[in-house]
Amino acid sequence: MTAKIIDGTALAQRLRTEFAARAQALAVQGHRPGLTVVIAGDNPASQVYVRNKIKACAEAAFDSRHVAFAQDVSTATLLAEVARLNADPKVHGILVQLPLPPQVDAAAVTAAIAPHKDVDGFLAVNLGALVTGHAEFVPCTPAGVMEMLRSEGIPIEGRHAVVIGRSNIVGKPMALLLLQAGATVTICHSKTVDLPALTRQADILVAAVGRANFVTADMVKPGACVIDVGINRLTEGEKAGKLAGDVDFAAVREVAGWITPVPGGVGPMTIAMLLANTLKATLKAIQKADPT
Repeated sequence: MTAKIIDGTALAQRLRTEFAARAQALAVQGHRPGLTVVIAGDNPASQVYVRNKIKACAEAAFDSRHVAFAQDVSTATLLAEVARLNADPKVHGILVQLPLPPQVDAAAVTAAIAPHKDVDGFLAVNLGALVTGHAEFVPCTPAGVMEMLRSEGIPIEGRHAVVIGRSNIVGKPMALLLLQAGATVTICHSKTVDLPALTRQADILVAAVGRANFVTADMVKPGACVIDVGINRLTEGEKAGKLAGDVDFAAVREVAGWITPVPGGVGPMTIAMLLANTLKATLKAIQKADPT
């Protein structure tokens, strides 16, 4: 068996084309979806992520901006900037790129974003609403994974899904979305005893641990759908500097039924869902301004 590759790049492009058409239709009515990204410091990975997000917004006819601050920025300065963006009616979505410099209270800065502009879906109010199935914005990476499963027609209801990772950004919301879709869900983490015994039961296996090639072929149930959320830059050997996922792609592909690659899998879908959330925020703002 050789797994079918789920092409996140192709699916994301189809969605971005759709979002661009909707944004252009809004522009005719005098509206333009607006996303502002706040970045501080000189983290190279953050710089790349921000450029990718801004580029995707521009290609989809969104009004994309970024506000950059130096490494020595204070919490008060960032809070003031978030307050300014909250009050700007042309800004429909605000994203604070993490990590922030160590002297900054990152939790306070992200918590200051207005809930109706929280297009990352990271605020406690949105994560709490996700538990009841009524979140205004769903975190982008788990939302992207669900789109990938739906696009391939992969059965979820009644299946056993195993999520490796328990972060607030991916693991927990991913488990909640799968649960809402009717799966029986197991969350695994660093304290899980006999992890392979659990992963081998998974019809859907989502790896979000941040360790290169962590999931090996002997951990996967034959025919399972394996979703690789990890993005790790290798530091040793002949592949040093290249990206690798949390899944040993070459080996697991010979066991699984479906698999996502790294790069070109979940990553592009995360950005596509950021656009989806920004478009949703825009439509809500328009409706609020003119309920008729």
